[in-house]
Amino acid sequence: MIDGKRWVYEKEVCTMPWIKEEDCTDCGVCIDECPAGAIVRKDEKTRIDMAECIRCGTCHETCPEGAVRHDSETIPLEVASNVAYARSCMEACVRLLGSPDEGPKCLNRCIKYFTRAKKVAEKTIEELEAVQKGE
Repeated sequence: MIDGKRWVYEKEVCTMPWIKEEDCTDCGVCIDECPAGAIVRKDEKTRIDMAECIRCGTCHETCPEGAVRHDSETIPLEVASNVAYARSCMEACVRLLGSPDEGPKCLNRCIKYFTRAKKVAEKTIEELEAVQKGE
């Protein structure tokens, strides 16, 4: 973590579902229909508490404005943010460790981080598919 920043991969940005604020009219339909009670009004905005969300999709189906969105829409933003953050880490490594050789080393550590995250995601998908098959 540098200057309080973390990978977008770890932030709540990577959640499903999410509410597109500019499309939300605060009608409350999603709040009323959410079986888990995971959608709330907070700071005068409708929010999804991802700790409570069961990913049932009810909010997607009931939102009359289409403001409840899928997380796949945020992929380009997350990728751009991750790349920008990796670049800032590289610059910080060069600056703080005092050698231009540290930039590529830092980049390799960033690649290892995301390679690990990819492996975790792949293994998780394998396990979920086994559950789906009844194994």
